[in-house]
Amino acid sequence: MCAHVLVAEDDEMQAELIRRSLLAEGHTATVVHDGRAALDAAHRLRPDLVVLDLMLPVIDGFGVCRVLRRDDDIPVLMLTARTAEDDVLLGLELGADDYMTKPYSPRELMARIRTVLRRSGRAVADRRDDAVVRAGGVTVDPVRHEVRCDSEPVECTPAEFEILLAMAAEPERVFSRRQLLEVTRGTDRASTERAVDVHVMNLRRKIEADPRRPARLLTVFGVGYKLSGAGG
Repeated sequence: MCAHVLVAEDDEMQAELIRRSLLAEGHTATVVHDGRAALDAAHRLRPDLVVLDLMLPVIDGFGVCRVLRRDDDIPVLMLTARTAEDDVLLGLELGADDYMTKPYSPRELMARIRTVLRRSGRAVADRRDDAVVRAGGVTVDPVRHEVRCDSEPVECTPAEFEILLAMAAEPERVFSRRQLLEVTRGTDRASTERAVDVHVMNLRRKIEADPRRPARLLTVFGVGYKLSGAGG
């Protein structure tokens, strides 16, 4: 069972934990950190499921769920730190398919996700093509753990792979060094923010025609890096 899941969670470390758990299950994931971005991504990407934190900035989870139910039939699994029965009932009344209260175990969350996907009929068994992300001539396959640039295979270290996967899943999004450092925590725990610069430099050598004048993996001065969807 493979699906594309939109994760709307403003806690970046929690969002990354969910993303990694989804990838380990063979799913793909897009992560956003506020309610407006969640609605934009849902309408643009048409995910199979939205994992939706209630306490989002800009538009809270209740507002996001209300709009999704008005405009679409995408299944929603709500996450809430609130335990008040009225909050849970309101979420379900707005159309959430299920909910989980924090804290929760990743294993339990994945089990709930499998149940919602199975009930909705959205997921397709072994739909491996959906696991592939593409941006600017770069293709990253988290199931096969393969990277290609303009159809040519690219050898990446585990940390480089995780950085490229995160950026290819959200082309044009600017990632700070701290965010990219968190992405590599599972593969490179001794890394520092300065080490992220080294990973990016090495990736440019592998995916850029001219690493000194990158067209794909771009620096956003004072902020971080982004992968251009039009690069190459």
